[in-house]
Amino acid sequence: MTLIVLIVATLVFRLLGAVLHLDRFATWRVSAAHGLAVMLVMTAGAHFVPPGVTFMPNHADMVAMVPPFVPFPAFVVYLTGVLELAGAVGLVLSATRRAAGICLALLFVLMLPANVHAALAGTTFGGEPATPLWQRVPEQILYIGVALWAAGVLERRAARTAPASGASPAL
Repeated sequence: MTLIVLIVATLVFRLLGAVLHLDRFATWRVSAAHGLAVMLVMTAGAHFVPPGVTFMPNHADMVAMVPPFVPFPAFVVYLTGVLELAGAVGLVLSATRRAAGICLALLFVLMLPANVHAALAGTTFGGEPATPLWQRVPEQILYIGVALWAAGVLERRAARTAPASGASPAL
């Protein structure tokens, strides 16, 4: 579901840029940053949902996915939810997009063990089984890549090394 939200939100933002000529969404990279922000707001919400809610993942589901070696799992779940929300805000502000994308990529790497644990332990989310590893690991890698791309870290090397003037590069 999160992957679908990321894709649809990115496409909507890019269409807003193309059709309505909104300069803010003039590039795929910025549209993807906003799409990732939408996805993060959705996923962060689950970190704060009371355990009695069963139609979507809730705080108790998130705590269950934390590996046993992580201390204070309930606190860690709240903390990661806050960090996801902060990252979402950082992505939509051009001044903080680079730092937010890099920090989110690191957060996604740090949260991967929880996703692995959830898949192997048979954790359920809103009554549904956790995403299987064969799907979750590539998704997590995609989220890391989108965060780094949105941050401008994964720009084409040629674009960064191109000469400033019209002159050809020295050999």
